[in-house]
Amino acid sequence: MSCVTKINPSEAVAVNNDRLGALYAQMGEVSAEDILCRAMEELALRMSHCERLFRTDDHAGLRKSARSLIAIADQIGMDVLARVAGDVTYCIDRRDTVGLAATLNRLMRTGEGSLTAVWDLQDVTL
Repeated sequence: MSCVTKINPSEAVAVNNDRLGALYAQMGEVSAEDILCRAMEELALRMSHCERLFRTDDHAGLRKSARSLIAIADQIGMDVLARVAGDVTYCIDRRDTVGLAATLNRLMRTGEGSLTAVWDLQDVTL
């Protein structure tokens, strides 16, 4: 009996519209969009960097990169992404390599979903 079940995990993501609204109110539309675009680009780069650091077992570098993800995600209302990046640092601090592998994969799924959600939100507001 050979039955293989493929699991495709997905993450529910949400953008904190209040945080984005406050950013737009504080900075103005042009400046806020500039900040948002730069933050999203930086998030994508740092997520890729996190994967590389994990593959090379650079846990100190990975922790630093995950912490920076928290700050950037928090600034633009990606609360779930910030929380999962915090979970990555928690696993590193506990030296939980199995949990780290699983949580880093969750970070990638959450990050991709969050970036897509913000892009979709921008398309709606244009």
